[in-house]
Amino acid sequence: MPLKTLFLNPPSFENFDGGAGSRWPATREIESYWYPVWLAYPTGMLEGARLLDAPSHHVSADETIKIAKEYEFLVLYTSTPGFPGDIQLAQRIKDENPKIKIAFVGPHVTVLPEKSLRDAPAIDFIVRKEFDYAVKEFADGKPVNEILGVSYRSDGSVSHNADRPQLQDLDALPHVTDVYRRDLDVRRYTVPFLLHPYVSLYTTRGCPAQCTFCLWPQTTSGPAWRKRSTDDVAREMAKAKEYWPYVKEFFFDDDTFNIQKARTVELCAKLKPLNLTWSCTSRVTTDYETLKAMKEAGCRLLIVGYESGDQQILKNIKKGATLERARQFTKDAHKLGLVIHGDFILGLPGETRDTIKNTMAFAKELDVETIQVSVAHAYPGTELYDFAVSNNFLVKGSMVDQGGHQLAHIEYPGLPADEVLHSVHQFYDEYYFRPKAVFRILKKAAFNSDNRKRLYKDARTFLKVRSMRNKLVKDNAAGNGHSAKPEAPAETPQETVQV
Repeated sequence: MPLKTLFLNPPSFENFDGGAGSRWPATREIESYWYPVWLAYPTGMLEGARLLDAPSHHVSADETIKIAKEYEFLVLYTSTPGFPGDIQLAQRIKDENPKIKIAFVGPHVTVLPEKSLRDAPAIDFIVRKEFDYAVKEFADGKPVNEILGVSYRSDGSVSHNADRPQLQDLDALPHVTDVYRRDLDVRRYTVPFLLHPYVSLYTTRGCPAQCTFCLWPQTTSGPAWRKRSTDDVAREMAKAKEYWPYVKEFFFDDDTFNIQKARTVELCAKLKPLNLTWSCTSRVTTDYETLKAMKEAGCRLLIVGYESGDQQILKNIKKGATLERARQFTKDAHKLGLVIHGDFILGLPGETRDTIKNTMAFAKELDVETIQVSVAHAYPGTELYDFAVSNNFLVKGSMVDQGGHQLAHIEYPGLPADEVLHSVHQFYDEYYFRPKAVFRILKKAAFNSDNRKRLYKDARTFLKVRSMRNKLVKDNAAGNGHSAKPEAPAETPQETVQV
């Protein structure tokens, strides 16, 4: 028998959507939780293992420590914002269960393995990058010094085993939906723009795009795009439909679900007979024919990373897309009846007050159904982080507040970090308080009581966070002697920034 193993997405800030399921770990303005897909794969490989997703199931630290007493091996997925609290939790678990072995996984410890081990005596070892088979080998009894991709302490120093080659045969992995069915309550997972309840999974790993801010491809999954067979995906989806007949939507949370046209069309042909409602991520480079095949196969919504309404910023972050292509993509999607959730980021390299205005105007021009506006976060291991550090643009302090909500921590000359944070809320205000947007929201709520209840709850949560952040910005501005909201637009020229 392998070691009795607990795979843990740890309790952290209240309603924290962290590491194991989120590319952008933080507490959202509106409560939301992604599935801990990365942890589900190795859980399914080990007999007697359990997946504990503490945030979504509201399991406290004390309850987690009690559960961990029953296990011999703990695999904890950490994140940069959550790491300080995660190592305290690990120490408490070790104090209560001294014999337990603890491994940390995730982008943060992948990039900073030596520092992480020195900061946390409770950690026995770290698995860098993909960790599916490494943790299984340890649970099966393989010595840590023989496991590829592992960093560990040895004779007072830190040893780093050779990197593990990337996993190529994704069909050999277990189906995460089997683990979800046994260990998770899918009704606990909610994302404001997805139907509830929903279930998410991956059909590929890796992303060949080169976006400088994106966390997983630069730290975990890599640039090589690897895919499951379409038959394997279709088998899992048919099974998932039987498991949860009440689930309203499935979500393919790949880094780039539809980057290869032929594979997307092939998969859609096998999903269509299942009569599912599903959504996915998408790049604006996807053509009309591919979008049409997706719509006909049951696709409802696309998450699209527009990022910025300024072409130079898109070049700076190596987005590989143009504003004009984004416009055409949006027209094509709306012509087909596809819903779009648009993602935008403020504070990327080259950002000025003028480019922020450009992005707000661009978003309103696109007029997608829902948006998410984030402040740029420079996670260790990304090109954006190296750029910010080398140019002394990082602001001292945490990238999140005491509740885990995002704080602006990149500051450019002429554009204070707090002003970027203030602009996030200005962006939301200008976008959603347009008559067209208000009518769209009220129309959606009018014909569905569930939508009304959800809208009311989400609005209260958002306004509470908004008020707290505005107070923080004002307090910081008063302490620094400047206004967070400029009285007149600055004439700061936009620089071309090579990242």
